[in-house]
Amino acid sequence: MRSTVTFYLCYLLCLALGLACVVCVCVWNSRWRGGFAWDGSSLQFNWHPVLMVTGLLVLYGYGAVVYRVPLTWGQNKLPWKLLHAALMLGSLIMSILGLCAVFDVHNANNTPNLYSLHSWIGITAIILFALQWGVGFAGFLLPCSPVLLRKLLKPVHVWLGGSILLLTTAACISGINEKLFFVLRGNVTYSSIPAEGVLGNSLGALVIAFGLVVLKILSNIQWQRPDSRPGDIAYTVGV
Repeated sequence: MRSTVTFYLCYLLCLALGLACVVCVCVWNSRWRGGFAWDGSSLQFNWHPVLMVTGLLVLYGYGAVVYRVPLTWGQNKLPWKLLHAALMLGSLIMSILGLCAVFDVHNANNTPNLYSLHSWIGITAIILFALQWGVGFAGFLLPCSPVLLRKLLKPVHVWLGGSILLLTTAACISGINEKLFFVLRGNVTYSSIPAEGVLGNSLGALVIAFGLVVLKILSNIQWQRPDSRPGDIAYTVGV
């Protein structure tokens, strides 16, 4: 009982931190960066952090902890697997749109793509994520997938999922810092600790806190879903 209460406290904290991340990144880019557009301008670039934080970080984290909710343990696992896959697919689509936003702006302004450490970490996370989703769909959702293959894939799937979350957190933090250094110069510098800088730093702290809470939920053995019924194994071997 105590473990269940602790889980729900962590789960509510996860939901609250994720929502705070989304609100913070939206306020930053709407109030301080001028809003949004899709015309190759800097306003289009503003979609990049919003889509990445919302999709690649928050929605990904929410999807990762779906199986840990105790209320789902006594139920058929298939609907929750479909929900997990749908959340992850939504996360992947938003991530790809975020890439399109920044690539379009760079190409329109003759700016090189993928030259920074932030971009290297981010593109690695998205490539691994796409592979993870494709292999996970084929291995865990297709009825024709052998049970033995699912058992072999499960530990790799779980480990890679946590690794992608770590890469995503690192990409978000480095991207926020990089953006602040780019825009806060001239009369208003980052070192003068302006309001925008405080908001950006706060967003970074929220990103770190969210990632740590999700990893805490995923790493606690007591919060893992118990073994499924043998009769349901064809659809229940998964994360």
